[in-house]
Amino acid sequence: MLFDLDSIGAGLAFASSLPALREVVCAPGAAAVVQSPPGTGKTTLVPPLLATLRQRGAGRIIVTAPRRVAARSAARRLAALDGTALGGRVGYTVRGERHAGPNTIVEFVTPGILLRRLLSDPGQDDVAAVVLDEVHERGLETDLLLGMLAEVRELRGDLTLVAMSATVEAPLFAALLKDDAGNPAPIISSPSVLFPLECVWAPAQGPRMDQRGVSRAFLNHVASVAEQSHAEALARNTEADALVFAPGAWEVSYVAARLRELGARSPDRARSLVAEVIELHGQVPASAQDRAVSGRLPGGPPRIIVSTALAESSLTIPGVRLVVDAGLSREPRRDAGRGMSGLVTVSCSQASAVQRAGRAARQGPGTVVRCYAEKTFGAAAANQLPEISVADLSAAALVLACWGAPGGKGMALPSAPPQAAMAEAIEVLTELGAVDAGGQATPLGKTLARIPADPRLARALLDGAATVGPRKAAETVALVAGDYRAPGADLPRLLTSLRSGRDPSARRWVEDTSRMEKIARRQMLPNVADLGGAGADDCWGLVVALAYPDRVARRVGDTRQYLLASGTRAGLPLSSTLSGNEWLAVAEVSRASGLDAAGTGAVIRSAAPLSVESACFGARHLATDTVVVQFSKGKLSARRERKLGAILRSSTPVRATKEQGRTAVAQALQVEGMGMLRWSMAADGLRHRLAMLHRVLGDPWPDVSDAGLLERIADWLTPELEAISAGLLVEKVDLLEPLRRLLPWPEAARLAELVPERLRVPSGSLIRIDYADADATGHPVVAVKLQECFGWAETPKIVAGRVPVLFHLLSPAGRPLAVTGDLASFWSGPYAQVRAEMRGRYPKHPWPEDPWTARATAKVKSRMELK
Repeated sequence: MLFDLDSIGAGLAFASSLPALREVVCAPGAAAVVQSPPGTGKTTLVPPLLATLRQRGAGRIIVTAPRRVAARSAARRLAALDGTALGGRVGYTVRGERHAGPNTIVEFVTPGILLRRLLSDPGQDDVAAVVLDEVHERGLETDLLLGMLAEVRELRGDLTLVAMSATVEAPLFAALLKDDAGNPAPIISSPSVLFPLECVWAPAQGPRMDQRGVSRAFLNHVASVAEQSHAEALARNTEADALVFAPGAWEVSYVAARLRELGARSPDRARSLVAEVIELHGQVPASAQDRAVSGRLPGGPPRIIVSTALAESSLTIPGVRLVVDAGLSREPRRDAGRGMSGLVTVSCSQASAVQRAGRAARQGPGTVVRCYAEKTFGAAAANQLPEISVADLSAAALVLACWGAPGGKGMALPSAPPQAAMAEAIEVLTELGAVDAGGQATPLGKTLARIPADPRLARALLDGAATVGPRKAAETVALVAGDYRAPGADLPRLLTSLRSGRDPSARRWVEDTSRMEKIARRQMLPNVADLGGAGADDCWGLVVALAYPDRVARRVGDTRQYLLASGTRAGLPLSSTLSGNEWLAVAEVSRASGLDAAGTGAVIRSAAPLSVESACFGARHLATDTVVVQFSKGKLSARRERKLGAILRSSTPVRATKEQGRTAVAQALQVEGMGMLRWSMAADGLRHRLAMLHRVLGDPWPDVSDAGLLERIADWLTPELEAISAGLLVEKVDLLEPLRRLLPWPEAARLAELVPERLRVPSGSLIRIDYADADATGHPVVAVKLQECFGWAETPKIVAGRVPVLFHLLSPAGRPLAVTGDLASFWSGPYAQVRAEMRGRYPKHPWPEDPWTARATAKVKSRMELK
């Protein structure tokens, strides 16, 4: 029996778009993009439509929903409209829970479930169609599914694929689902069915965020606005429920507790109108989530549902006529500079704010109260950033490696992964042993991909099970993998609370722990190494260290600052009960300012104590034992340093070897430059002559620039480096002989011919050639008295006649009179002016009218000539 679409679609706006969609996807292997605002019924109607089009009733319809509560809610709604039991024709599968069987036709799943199914069975031959819901949210797993399923569709040819979006990004997804001819998939649209929506702005007096995150004053404001606005809504409509958006689980619990206090103190409200306050976030049990998204029970009290962004889309909560929005959300961010990644609190995008507001007007006129200023909304980003562009990509990189597309190469994705983030993720996977040198998944990597946790936590689960036991490893991984808030950053304290059952999140943690323990026992590795006494009292910290060895941290002095193995410094919160621990295994660290950051710019959000033995075991591949030799201020020092990454464990003075000393002096030269050495006049002159030859003739004449000399330092300075490291003063080293070691043979025999040290002038004098200025001008300089050059017509050249000499012609007192590279032109022209000006000043020296025939001399006129 097919689904009764007329009955199921009664009253749903998308029912009018079914004929158009049916025409597009009637053939096997078709693709389409459904663009439809929230609340139109696309999630309810599209899956059964596809089921009616299956050939010979073969194949299941898989529908992904971005959140578990949405998958469960959508399955229950469709089963109820179909008049069948949940788990029969309509079912769902989410992490840790399955209500589906062999007769299930439409199955709702989370993206992670379908990803793991694809990795186990890429063909998915028993699936006739896949519907990817809420693709506009740009979740990382959904983006990966788009690319992977597009490839499966190309290979199979009969897989129908539908992407559903609530925003105008539909063309982006349509381009990914093109047909054989390269045409984008058709877009089927549906009009909005929102009722009138009133928008009220109610900003708080102070800022929403402070040094510790979302300020309590602002959360109190949100609770107060919600309580007052709901009272006003109930006065107009006693059936009105409220939906309050807060960024994270902790903020939801805080606002909910505050609302309960306000409700209990309200003296002027009838008892029947005191609202029931319900929390909705990922940590509350599934039963509580389902109750929150269900309608109010007949005769039940009005409800205020305080939720994270979990209620922003994917599902409709019956009865909601009021939305109170804090305007904040928790989104993944990656801080490459500090090696941090995780969820951070930011202003929500305009698109998110619009989605939230729309919840109030799905079933009737509604009101949204935004607890921030209208200009704040105007300054917000238009859309939420795609998760692939801001999140840690380790898990995505592992999926892609298992799929056979390392780094996403060759795969069409809505957004390409950032190269730096992907390279970092692949490096992490390589260290875990999850991928090989070519980026392909190893057998261990394929095992890790089957575990529903970050690859680092998955590896820690297996390694931890083999060291501290499956149960404790599972407890820790379930704790870190969940979005739990550790009081004072103290993970063991949170663990104690969860074990006691007092924490509202305990049930979910117990379920996750049980599931992780089963995986650990099934996939358990042999004992990875001898703990050496580690792990007995700090097993939870050890498992965290196995997952994040780069976050093993040691206290800096007697402070709240901790140095992580990665080199990052972070502060422990003021109120933390972990204060005083020498070593910590840090599960979460994020950017922060204020007192908690202890002046480091980062704060530890969750951690567990660690012994030094467990720290060394957990971060063993980061351990180094090196001799550090330094040459500074003319002295050589050497110390043996044992480190865990950037953390110095011990430092002991030792004696450096000759090679170590030589290397240390060479490194000091690299830092301080060749100016650290003493250059004698002879050495400096030889260096400039060699520079001239290298510049004009090139090889084999050596490059004697600072960079060139430093690059070949072992070829010419080794004996001197060893002497300096042994105690010889730097200023005692003459570089003339070391430079000669660079002379090329047999070409060196022509050194004096090509770049002579002196030039014989017409007077008979040998004048030194200055090559220093040639580095800048390209011309060597001869500074000589003008009278010594009389009669010299042809300007001399060096370097086999390639480089003319530049003359600085001097007065008898040695002052420059003229600079010329063309003596003939000087005698024929400017000389007359020089003679007129100088002969009265220097009458004892010859200033002939005809310099061409005058005798060149370095002497004054004879007595006879003077008379």
